[in-house]
Amino acid sequence: RKCMKVVSLFSGAGGLDLGFKMAGHEIIWANDLYEDAVETYRHNLGDHIICEDISKIDAKEIPECDIIIGGFPCQGFSVANMKRHEADERNALYKQLIRVIDAKKPKFFLAENVKGLTNLAKGAIFKMILSDFAALGYKVSYRVLNAADYGVPQTRQRVIIIGVRNDIDFEYIFPLPTHSKDGGDGLPRWVSVGEALSDIPDPDLPNDLPNHDYSKYKLQFNGYLGHRALDPEKPAPTVTARGDNKGGVVILPHPNAQRRMSCRELAAVQSFPLDYRFFGNRSSVYRQIGNAVPPLLGYAVANVFNQYEGSDK
Repeated sequence: RKCMKVVSLFSGAGGLDLGFKMAGHEIIWANDLYEDAVETYRHNLGDHIICEDISKIDAKEIPECDIIIGGFPCQGFSVANMKRHEADERNALYKQLIRVIDAKKPKFFLAENVKGLTNLAKGAIFKMILSDFAALGYKVSYRVLNAADYGVPQTRQRVIIIGVRNDIDFEYIFPLPTHSKDGGDGLPRWVSVGEALSDIPDPDLPNDLPNHDYSKYKLQFNGYLGHRALDPEKPAPTVTARGDNKGGVVILPHPNAQRRMSCRELAAVQSFPLDYRFFGNRSSVYRQIGNAVPPLLGYAVANVFNQYEGSDK
């Protein structure tokens, strides 16, 4: 199989990068502006990450690579952001991804974002983004994938945009599901949140798991986001990153309905390994986890690139 040399932008805590690493690819350079996330990334994945505003980095400083990946910041696009608007300045950050792709001209790119991106301004913004990517000289395709279909104990839907440089003889086929909602098509059922948390000890009892503490924010089941009881037999709803590192993050309740999930439990719902350590205060850690691409989803989309045999037209 072909090992890709990967440049990662908007890397965050490293969920997407971990997925690429799990698939056998090599991350040679990464970037993020959020210091806590960079420390998390550095501890778990390596010193190749630069903590800097991407708009201040000259593309000449970025190494040549086979693929550029990036879950560009999505707060301006997300349906969880009730004030979203196409004029949100954060929506322009995808243009930094475009700038770097244009300068480096990798064989491939992969961009990830919230499902809500596809219908912002009745789809006009998404069409513009796809057109901008195609204008760089790439065949562009996309699909909305549900993380639960790939073994993540969470019904998290994300749009994955793939670019294949026009001179590259390769068709990206989106990965087939490894799991199904009802166990049909010979596949195992979606992984439930109860299964995912079954081996994690009570955070109030002695344990040696990193980040295994939880918000004491009062549970109030009123039907709103973060205030809905979880069915332990089903995957969790989407983990969000609402709030900031000063507090106010909205955290899913534990299926036992007695408390919020701990950071460790929330990371497990995102499919991070139990030994993946996060840095920063508790609100910051929750935010990093909520912003991450689930590593198992990252692995599924990264594994397709192993089929590339290195042929150009």
